[in-house]
Amino acid sequence: MSPRIREIEDPGDDPILKETWAKQHELFGFTLNPTKIQAHTPGIMKAAQQLSAAVERSGLLPPQLLSL
Repeated sequence: MSPRIREIEDPGDDPILKETWAKQHELFGFTLNPTKIQAHTPGIMKAAQQLSAAVERSGLLPPQLLSL
């Protein structure tokens, strides 16, 4: 089954994508699939990552919910 949305496999010249690809390769050894999908709109991708990080840093959610 092919994906509904084509994954972006290479960050190209986009500085936001280059930074994200580098960070994920450092942390995980590869680029995460949701990142490859969200890469179609780099600004929204970066904002979504910042929102997730802010929720995690807030300490308002129990760890069980953060992993969802």
